[in-house]
Amino acid sequence: MNILAIESSCDETAMAIVRDGREVLCDCIASQVELHRIYGGVVPEIASRKHMEAIYGLADKALAEVGLTRGDIDALAVTYAPGLIGAVLVGVNFAKAAALAMNKPLIPVHHIRGHIAANYLAYPELEPPFLCLVVSGGHTMLVDVKDYTDMEILGTTLDDAAGECFDKVARVLGMPYPGGAALDQAAKLGDETKYQLPRSRPGENPYNMSFSGLKTAALNLINHTQQLGQTLDVPSLCAAFSAAVADTLVPRVVMALEQTGRRRIAVAGGVAANSRIRADILAAAETLGAQVYMPPLRLCGDNGAMIGAQAYYEYLAGNVADMRLNAYATKSILGEAL
Repeated sequence: MNILAIESSCDETAMAIVRDGREVLCDCIASQVELHRIYGGVVPEIASRKHMEAIYGLADKALAEVGLTRGDIDALAVTYAPGLIGAVLVGVNFAKAAALAMNKPLIPVHHIRGHIAANYLAYPELEPPFLCLVVSGGHTMLVDVKDYTDMEILGTTLDDAAGECFDKVARVLGMPYPGGAALDQAAKLGDETKYQLPRSRPGENPYNMSFSGLKTAALNLINHTQQLGQTLDVPSLCAAFSAAVADTLVPRVVMALEQTGRRRIAVAGGVAANSRIRADILAAAETLGAQVYMPPLRLCGDNGAMIGAQAYYEYLAGNVADMRLNAYATKSILGEAL
């Protein structure tokens, strides 16, 4: 089954063709990073307009790249939630029009389910059940993937996502957008013990997380150092910040592995590219005898292939939409009823 998958939830227009949920025939991305860099972050209105400019040509490019015609496509898949509402709408409206014109099924895919499914592309042998730590710019959660479309959220951030905090701190430090990658590189040269940053334990659910206090503490430290006229050790602050995020995430992964009895943990989302988080999860999993699945860096960020991978299993589960499909800025990973 050849699925043409569309992802436009933020600042990447992505189009992929995925066969049977596991084989990527092509994965085309029109990036807007350079455009938004001058603003230090994504400007939603600009992102939406650029999606409109790129999406039609990108679909033709994807087909041409693998020598397929529209008749070779068996279904259309699209990210319908969550994301920047204007950006998501561009993808949804294009997918609806294409599905109608081609008389093909339309498969709605939740963006976070797509991130989880990126692991199926990197590891063809991976099948549920397994645990998945999702860490992206807008979401941070620990998910028990019981089946391809049956998931339970064990814990989530109660405020800011880890990725948003990385980008905000990096921006204040004057690092180029996207800041998370630059902060990660700087952290490799620093001493994580030089600055003390908090680790929060919010609420009754031990799996829940909070990052707003950590972000505020880091920003206050930066501002206070500047006010005193002192020199900030940027690499060491980056190292301390990365360590604080990892110390929030990894113990919850360990606890979930122990309490659920799962012996496989996958990592998904853009922040899954962070070297400290990857290293700490690998070390913890080795101690527990658990197997770790981490997609390559190209599949950690937003891409169309991950949407096509999850779409295959959504289709098998009967999750097909009609022309009433709408876009949503926020929606639970469990809220798939249409």
